[in-house]
Amino acid sequence: MLSAVVKVIIPAYNEENGVGQVIAEIPRHIVSEIIVVNNASTDNTEEEATKAGATVLRELIPGYGRACLKGIQYLRQLEEKPDIVVFLDADHSDYPEEIESVIKPILDLQADMVIGSRALGAKEYGSMTPQQIFGNWLATRLLKLFYGIKFTDLGPFRAITYSALIELDLQDKTYGWTVEMQLKATKNGLRCMEVPVRYRKRIGFSKISGTVKGTLMAGYKILYTIFRYI
Repeated sequence: MLSAVVKVIIPAYNEENGVGQVIAEIPRHIVSEIIVVNNASTDNTEEEATKAGATVLRELIPGYGRACLKGIQYLRQLEEKPDIVVFLDADHSDYPEEIESVIKPILDLQADMVIGSRALGAKEYGSMTPQQIFGNWLATRLLKLFYGIKFTDLGPFRAITYSALIELDLQDKTYGWTVEMQLKATKNGLRCMEVPVRYRKRIGFSKISGTVKGTLMAGYKILYTIFRYI
């Protein structure tokens, strides 16, 4: 796969301060379309994403997985399907210019799915809360214990071939989205790899790790998803 059609899906909930910067830093010589899914935002996320040149979809019901599924539904309706789909957050915590290194194993025909691992890369101090670090550690250990999967992170920055993405038939509509993708990919025999990515403090306030309720709900859903597919 020397050349490929690459599209990016960015779920966004109240990210008016970060989404424009994320879009601006995506390498357009690699990515043919940026799809921002406005996930029930009450701020100017949609306006900022449109102004920055993204295709903007609306998902009125909150849910990270639900927003990602809306983006996939859009891709299904396209006449020309992409070869690779990249998922990226809208809070500017990832480095969009690293898309090239994240998709490289797929372009080199070495992987079907690639996770951008914050654990393997350089993290800015304070970019991940202690509960995030512990949650990722626990989830990846459980994946290895119950599924024999060796991952170091459930990071949202990831790439997957379009055909593999459709094959996975992902269902989770909230916080279990990332772990569902990883465990199903392994169960389905996809070639999975990790590459190190950098991570920095997000712009704005985290709706998950920034609150006790969000942290508990995310932790519960991740654990529920892991045990659901055993």
